[in-house]
Amino acid sequence: MINLKVKLAGVEFENPVMTASGTFGFGREYGEYFDLNELGAICVKGLTLEPREGNPPPRIAETPAGILNSVGLQNPGVKMFLKSELPQLKEVTRAKIIANMAGNTIEEYCEMASILSESSVDMLEMNISCPNVAHGGAAFGSNPDMVFEITSRVRAAAKKPLIVKLSPNVTDITEVALAAEQGGADALSLINTLLGMAIDIKTRRPILKRNVGGLSGPAVKPVAVRMVWQAANAVRIPVIGMGGIASWEDAVEFLLAGAKMVSVGCGMFREPALPVTVKNGIAAYMEKNNFQSVEELSGAVQVY
Repeated sequence: MINLKVKLAGVEFENPVMTASGTFGFGREYGEYFDLNELGAICVKGLTLEPREGNPPPRIAETPAGILNSVGLQNPGVKMFLKSELPQLKEVTRAKIIANMAGNTIEEYCEMASILSESSVDMLEMNISCPNVAHGGAAFGSNPDMVFEITSRVRAAAKKPLIVKLSPNVTDITEVALAAEQGGADALSLINTLLGMAIDIKTRRPILKRNVGGLSGPAVKPVAVRMVWQAANAVRIPVIGMGGIASWEDAVEFLLAGAKMVSVGCGMFREPALPVTVKNGIAAYMEKNNFQSVEELSGAVQVY
């Protein structure tokens, strides 16, 4: 018998499949397509301290093998999430709930971590691809020293396990991964979107109103698998792999590369029940190849 259960930072998941923040909303709509109890975890839409309307349209652009998005973290704010969204989500699923945090200052992240720690969410995920307005707008995740500082301060404010979501828009992912680990992260998730751009050659203007956006989808998967492999071999804390998963085979690649869990994102726009397909495919692969647990499968790639 194979065992799909996974434990990260003391939290036990029924299986290694979760949804990626930004692609699943607060989950209820997807309940029309599959039983949300099939998931190991739901990582909800990115939350900010105050409500945010998001960026002006156009804010989505289709590209070959992926999409560019510049949604701008549209969300009701952390307090409204706790008041209305989280209770409704808890009514329809036993899957673990991960709250994704986004902020403009370290103080905002710390306040959100403190507020969310008093709720029934199971873990916190910190998006460090956000611009640090106090230091010229550079992303928190672009500098290892800044990654260490924000992680250590948010870790001190949080009473729940903390996942740090890493940006791929860096020179060396291992430096950033190590900085997050040294700062006290309980786990890492990667990759977030790659920065990209698309131009309408008829109008000679960028398709996105904000000119650039985050690229996700199958086009980013080879980059994501490489970075997950590098990070997993650099740190001792668990790694959650994501980026371009469109099939169970994609998910198995991430697990072989060293991920302990996988996160399905914009692939659900094409196939809403993709997480279930991924979970069943992982189970079938494990049975066929004599892996008794996800822990055995994780990192089983045989590199040259």
